[in-house]
Amino acid sequence: MKTVFKILISLLILLAITFLAVYWFIQPEKPPHSQVFINGQVLTMDNNNSIAEAIAIRDDRIVAVGSNSDIQPHINDDTVVHDLQGRTLIPGIIDAHGHFPGSGISVISADLTSPPVGNVHNIAELQERLLQRVKDKDHGEWITGFGYDDTLLAERRHPTRQELDAVSTDHPIYITHVSGHMGVANSLALEIAGYDRNTPDPEGGVIVKDEHGELTGLLEETAGQALSFLTLDISPSEFYDILTTAGNGYASKGVTTAQSGAVDGTMLQGLYGASQLGLIPLRLELWPLYDKLGEQILSGELDLDDYNSDRVRTRTVKIIADGSIQGFTGYLSHPYHTPFRGDEEYRGYPTLPREKLADWATRFNKAGIQMAIHGNGDASIDDIIYAFGEAQKNHPLSDPRLILIHSQMAREDQLDEMKQLGITPSFFTAHTYYWGDRHRDIFMGPDRAMRMSPTHSALERDLRFSVHLDTPVVPMDPMQMLWSTVNRLSSSGEVIGEEQRISPMQALRATTIDAAWQIFREKDLGSLEKGKLADLVVLDRSPLVDPLTIRDIKVDQTYVGGVKIYDRDDK
Repeated sequence: MKTVFKILISLLILLAITFLAVYWFIQPEKPPHSQVFINGQVLTMDNNNSIAEAIAIRDDRIVAVGSNSDIQPHINDDTVVHDLQGRTLIPGIIDAHGHFPGSGISVISADLTSPPVGNVHNIAELQERLLQRVKDKDHGEWITGFGYDDTLLAERRHPTRQELDAVSTDHPIYITHVSGHMGVANSLALEIAGYDRNTPDPEGGVIVKDEHGELTGLLEETAGQALSFLTLDISPSEFYDILTTAGNGYASKGVTTAQSGAVDGTMLQGLYGASQLGLIPLRLELWPLYDKLGEQILSGELDLDDYNSDRVRTRTVKIIADGSIQGFTGYLSHPYHTPFRGDEEYRGYPTLPREKLADWATRFNKAGIQMAIHGNGDASIDDIIYAFGEAQKNHPLSDPRLILIHSQMAREDQLDEMKQLGITPSFFTAHTYYWGDRHRDIFMGPDRAMRMSPTHSALERDLRFSVHLDTPVVPMDPMQMLWSTVNRLSSSGEVIGEEQRISPMQALRATTIDAAWQIFREKDLGSLEKGKLADLVVLDRSPLVDPLTIRDIKVDQTYVGGVKIYDRDDK
C-alpha cells in the first residue's frame, strides 16, 4: 500500500509540474511597466490627424501623447526609452478583411501564383509544382495548390482535370484560383466529392462541363466549397506551422489585428484555442460563415461570447452574395467587357437569390448581430442594399455598420444608399495594381475599371470605409496596399482612375482608425491616443513625404499591447 501511495504521490507531483510548466509556457509575454517612444513623427490618427513627437505607455495602454517635453514626466529609472531617431510611429495596422492564417498555407500547399506575385507561367510549370508535392505525400493524401490565374497562364485558360490526372491519379488534387472563388479538381477528387456528369449545379455555384457533358474539373463558387473544406483536414503540427508562418509574416508587415473572414466551426475553435494558448502574437477578428454556423448562432446553440477574449473578437457574421470579377463570377448589372464563353449577355450570377439574402439579413438584424456581406459586382451590391434595407425596415438597428466587403464596382447612387442605410464599404484597393490592366481590357472595360474601389467618391460623401488585401488572395503587404490606394497604378504602370486617388493620410486612416471603427473597436484600437491599447508600428520613414515610394517603406518594429512581436534588427 505504501508503494502504491508513493507512486500516486509521484504521479500527482509530475502532473503538477507538467501543469505548471504548460501554464508558464502559455502565459503571454508582459510588456514593460513603463516605456516611452521619443524623437519621432507620431501619426496619431486621432480626429484631427495630429502629429506628435513622443508617446508614453504604462503596461499595455497609452498614457500620454505629445512632445518630448510632454513625455519627460513619464520617464523614471525603470522606464524603457525607445529613441525613434526621426522614424515614424503609426497605430497597429488592422486587417480589415482577409483569411488568416491562409498566407501560411504555402508550408503544405503548392504556390501556383504568376507574376507579379509568383513565377508560374504556364500549365506545365503548374504541374511541376504539384509533382514536387506528390513526392512528400503518402498514397491517397491530398495534393493542393493555390493562387493560379488562368488569365496569366500562357494558355489563357484553367487547367483541366486530365492535366491534374497527369500529375497523379493516386492522390486527390484540388487547386484554388487566385480569386479564392473557384478551383480545379482531378478525377479522384471529383469522385470523393460525389460529382459526376449527372450531378446538378448547387445553388450559387457551377460544376463546369464541356460540350459533351463531361466534367472539366473546374468548380465555381459553392460547387468548390465541398472540396475546399475536405482539403482542410490537416494535422496539429501542420496547423501549427501554418499559424507560425502566417503570424510571423503579418507581424513583419506591421499588422497587429488579423482577420479570418470566413470560418467554420473547426476553424473557429482552432483559432480561438490557439490564441488562448499564446500561439498567435496578433489580435484576431473572426467572422463565422452564415451557411456553416448561422443557424446555430441564431438558435443560441452556438454562443459567440464563448469565442471572445481580450485578444479575440467574434461578433460579426459573414455572408457571400456573389463571386469574383476576375473569375467571371462577380454579379454585374451590365455584361462583362469581354463575352464570357461567347455569351455577350453574360453578367455573372449571385450566390444567393435576393429574397433569401434579405431573409438572412433580417434574421441577423433581429438578433442584433453585425453582418459583413461580400459583394463585388454592382448587381450584387444592389441585392445587398435591398436586403439590408428590408432588414432595417423590419428590425432597425440604430448603428448597424454593415460591412460591404470589396464594393469593387459600387456606383455613385449605391454609395449614397450606403450612407443612408448605415453600410460601410471595405475596398480591395490593390485590385488596381494586381488586376488593373486586365479589369480595364478584359473584365470591366475602361469606364468601369477607372471607378473600381471608389475611395474618393466615398470621402466626398463622408462615407467611412476601410481598405484591405483579402490575403492570401494577394500577399499581406500593407505598404503595397497604401501605395495602391494613393497612386492607383497597375502592374504595368498605368493609372487606373486618377480621380479616385486619395491622400496618404486618408489611406492610413482606412487601415487603422476607420478599420477599427468598422468592427466597433475604435475605443481601444486604431489610433495613438491616451487610454487606448498600445498597438503600434515603427516605420523606417514617413509615408507622408513621397506617395510613389510608400511601398518601399520598411517596418522596423511591431508592438501588440506594448509587447514587441517583431524587430527587423533581429532578422
